[in-house]
Amino acid sequence: MSDRRKLSSSILITKRCIASRQYYHTSRADKSTRKTKSHEPTTTHKVTRKPWEEVPFLTDLKEIEDPVEALSLFHHYQKMGFRHDYPSYSSLIYKLAKSRNFDAVDHILRLVRYRNVRCRESLFMALIQHYGKTGSVDKAVDVFHRMTSFDCVRTIQSLNTLINVLVDNSELEKARSFFDGAKDMGLRPNSVSFNILIKGFLEKCDWEAACKVFDEMLEMEVQPTVVTYNSLIGFLCRNNDLVKAKSLFEDMIQKRIRLNAVTFGLLMKGLCCKGEYNEAKKLMFDMEYRGCKPGLVNYGILMNDLGKRGKIDEAKLLLGEMKKRRIKPDVVIYNILVNHLCAEGRAPEAYKTLTEMQMKGCKPNAATYRMMLDGFCRIGDFDSGLNVLNAMLASRHSPTPATFVCMVSGLIKSGNLDHACFVLEVMGKKKLSFGSGAWQNLLCDLCIKDAGACCEALSEVIST
Repeated sequence: MSDRRKLSSSILITKRCIASRQYYHTSRADKSTRKTKSHEPTTTHKVTRKPWEEVPFLTDLKEIEDPVEALSLFHHYQKMGFRHDYPSYSSLIYKLAKSRNFDAVDHILRLVRYRNVRCRESLFMALIQHYGKTGSVDKAVDVFHRMTSFDCVRTIQSLNTLINVLVDNSELEKARSFFDGAKDMGLRPNSVSFNILIKGFLEKCDWEAACKVFDEMLEMEVQPTVVTYNSLIGFLCRNNDLVKAKSLFEDMIQKRIRLNAVTFGLLMKGLCCKGEYNEAKKLMFDMEYRGCKPGLVNYGILMNDLGKRGKIDEAKLLLGEMKKRRIKPDVVIYNILVNHLCAEGRAPEAYKTLTEMQMKGCKPNAATYRMMLDGFCRIGDFDSGLNVLNAMLASRHSPTPATFVCMVSGLIKSGNLDHACFVLEVMGKKKLSFGSGAWQNLLCDLCIKDAGACCEALSEVIST
């Protein structure tokens, strides 16, 4: 941090601390006055206090992105006499962990322990998750073991968080070990604990182990949830075992476990994969009879299956049906149509869909623009592709390098060198490069028809 910046930061902190002290002194004075004048009639006024009037550090911390600067701000406040409490420590730790500055996290945790600040379980759960995202499994385990030294009681929630991190990092044996050790910690596994383990074994395609965990769940009289059944049904459908999947579906109905849109969606997808579209559609219309309203996921499965089979016009009819049922399509639904229309060489129709979604208040995402741009490149309409590219850049999205290559190649072929230069300039600003292979393909592609003219055009583009 520069000296000038340090000075301005120090001045700001000083002002905040003075204001904070004045606030506390004023509050105490008001209380004292009220005690001495208790015999006088008073009028009650409701005073709304803003959070930063009580914790000025938190307000300043929110405005800082740089974790090093946040740490410096913490120490500056401390030097100015501000007494940090749990909200200060936890907010700083969250910010440091999010930026993966774990050395600084350890430093603050040492201060927390030294000052006997009592911490909430949620703080350590967040830390375990952050360590998990970076693959630091041993660190996550260490945090879980150290929780009690911070005067924090571990519950099944923090154990579930750790088990989930271990499963996500392919440490299934460790996850099972912690699950089995729950009783020694004075904890009883709940449905979430079992669901995490089942998910882990299914990801490893170990159906027998997942079933064993399911049986343990029933033995311990822990009620399976819709998530439990959805995990099992989803695995069976992905492996084309619809007989067992339907059996579990009926078991849910018999046990009166409330089905949701995902449950039906998994079965519908399994049916579509086996070419049984009509049965899948019938299942969707049976949903309401079962007390479950069809959702976006269900319509999306049917539309995607129709699109894969080239029946895009039928998929459009489903979109109209959604509107009649007052189900508002989201970007995923529109992207299904855009994707299949572009794949069929119907990019202008896809562009109309994009325009329609914008008019309906649905914002296109990066995938929408990329599919649309690739669609125009596929049919050789590079002028329309440029319009999409400009809209894409205005929305702060970017095409893939392969699409950039296609755009440059097409624009040079059509003699539109100015726009080819523009595309290359955009690539330069985004620090994207073709790579030697892509340049070689571009040269070969351009020089097949008219070697002299194309190479001259390409040289002009590169020099520009």
